[in-house]
Amino acid sequence: MKLPGQDVIARQADEHLVTYRVKLPRKLVEHPIRQVAKRLSTALLVLVVTALVVYADRDGYTDNSDGSVDLLDAFYYATVTLSTTGYGDITPVTDAARLTNIFVITPLRVLFLIILVGTTLEALTERTREEWRLNRWRSTLRDHTVVVGFGTKGRSAIRTVCATGLRKEQVVVVDPSAKAIDAATADGYAGVIGDATRSEVLKRAELQRARQVIIATQRDDTAVLVTLTARQINRTAKIVAAVREEENAPLLKQSGADAVITSASAAGRLLGLSVLSPAAGMVMEDLIQQGTGLDVVERPVIKAEVGKLPREMDDLVVSVVRGHRVLGYDDPDVGTLELTDRLITIVRATPGSQVAPDVRPLRD
Repeated sequence: MKLPGQDVIARQADEHLVTYRVKLPRKLVEHPIRQVAKRLSTALLVLVVTALVVYADRDGYTDNSDGSVDLLDAFYYATVTLSTTGYGDITPVTDAARLTNIFVITPLRVLFLIILVGTTLEALTERTREEWRLNRWRSTLRDHTVVVGFGTKGRSAIRTVCATGLRKEQVVVVDPSAKAIDAATADGYAGVIGDATRSEVLKRAELQRARQVIIATQRDDTAVLVTLTARQINRTAKIVAAVREEENAPLLKQSGADAVITSASAAGRLLGLSVLSPAAGMVMEDLIQQGTGLDVVERPVIKAEVGKLPREMDDLVVSVVRGHRVLGYDDPDVGTLELTDRLITIVRATPGSQVAPDVRPLRD
């Protein structure tokens, strides 16, 4: 793999102005322009109603210029009254007109001001409210999952981990595309717009307190740089990365990834298996789709299972995790199960079959 030249890396390191932004998921609301249009329409409606009320009772008003009040004068009076300008050139003179001003015109004036001032206040307080949400989000975010890249691989990875019981509030997506982050927040995930190779961007995603990191970038060299940066920020998080070329997998592991998935070769092997045996291909595809059909689950050994052979288990045991080693179910080194072992089993997908959340990285 050919990494970017040293001059490019040095130039990136010298950049001090980093563009990033955190976006939190929110409830579906109307477009701001549509909201403003509705409020302006309501304000105009209030103005028209006020003018018609005045015109209907025009005999109770006097105009200092000509003494009578026509439709134009009614709209003029409604405008200056609702805006609290009040020139005083048109005034109610009868008791009925004054009562109308008290019980009808004044409430309409208050409503008119609420509509206009409310729109202004909402625009002014939006930034403060957003800052409060961000501060609260940062203070409560712990042991979450950071997903770098919201393409096909990233989306599939998020769906899989969420199918095992992970809440959407515990997922933070990092992507340089604003459209990708908008799609992520629309699905209920928090998002950070920015280049994940920069430590400032990953820290905005609170990666230093994350439990696991999924790197699903489009380029292998980007995946290497993101892995190096993520491992430098968080030494204990589990990092899983995807690469296109199999020859780049060792470089990802040297960079700090705990597991590396080669997307191109994995898809090719599944294609080849499906050609040789379509049924076997269907089973493998079912196994990698978490939450439906058959699932591959890692769980701890319980006390009642200590001392048994893997073949004696009720579950279909595929492998045994002992220390930092993953042993096949028929490996002679397995012997009988120990309390500190973990089992990789195949089970029927149920709401209760979830990957144990305390799985720690396995180092080579």
